Amino acid sequence: MYLRNPDQRLVKVIVSGPFGVGKTTIINTLSDIPPLRTEEVMTATGAVVDHLEGVRDKTTTTVGLDYGRMSLSDDLALCLFGTPGQKRFHALWEDLTQGALGALILADTRRIADSYEVMGLIEEQEIRYAVALNIFPDSPQYPEEELRQALDLAPETPLITCDARDRSSSLAALLGLAEHLLNLPVLEQS
Repeated sequence: MYLRNPDQRLVKVIVSGPFGVGKTTIINTLSDIPPLRTEEVMTATGAVVDHLEGVRDKTTTTVGLDYGRMSLSDDLALCLFGTPGQKRFHALWEDLTQGALGALILADTRRIADSYEVMGLIEEQEIRYAVALNIFPDSPQYPEEELRQALDLAPETPLITCDARDRSSSLAALLGLAEHLLNLPVLEQS
């Protein structure tokens, strides 16, 4: 049984992105504890709302959230909260994102346009973010400037490439977010 140090500070980070982009995978890869997952088998009924274009091999989907924790030191840990990717679950987002320091938004170059809605939701919550392109075996590659333009990224928003299955690659994406957050001015609380 894992008991956390009561003196350990916890920092909430959102892992978001469209359906089938690798959110559950990256949390599984990074978590020091067995992650909490709300994965359910996809059914023929769900196919009406969960379009499988670009993710045909997907058989399960997150229906609530994913949760993992990653200790950075004895006194600091990241709590990783993964959002569900489908629009029908967006009602959960406001509560799930409350108190988050930042967000790592996963994107897929095979389906870049699928990221727009998620980025909009994160921006509406006024959460600072970095974008990590999760590379799949058949992912097309584009010049960074083309991707930044397609995603309409601000010049200071990090655009990172990662493999959600690889711990060092996933950690590099998370560190890119952390560096970005540390270099930004503090937001005024209203």
